[in-house]
Amino acid sequence: MPLYLTRFNYTPETWAMLIAHPEDRRRAAQAYIESVGGTLHGFWYAFGPYDGVNLWEAPDNVSMAAVALAIGGGGALSSIETTVLLTVEETIDALGRAQAVGYRAPGASDV
Repeated sequence: MPLYLTRFNYTPETWAMLIAHPEDRRRAAQAYIESVGGTLHGFWYAFGPYDGVNLWEAPDNVSMAAVALAIGGGGALSSIETTVLLTVEETIDALGRAQAVGYRAPGASDV
């Protein structure tokens, strides 16, 4: 199954609710991904541009999109970004296939 990295930020209101009533949001994230047949591999809070990150597996992009849309539409986050992760083997396969694409840079000669 494909792996996905999600980066998110809570709204100030969500932080205020979590301060008033601390809870382990991993349980909720796990339930969301399991509802589409996936697995939560990790949930971390972070310093920097994002409040937290998740690593999860989902059966396909549509399943992961459903989870991201449900979470993003819930109102607790100010931003959510999900990236499909490629294995090293998938990247090597893509590199090999790139040779057959025949890319030509803008302005380069056709000959």
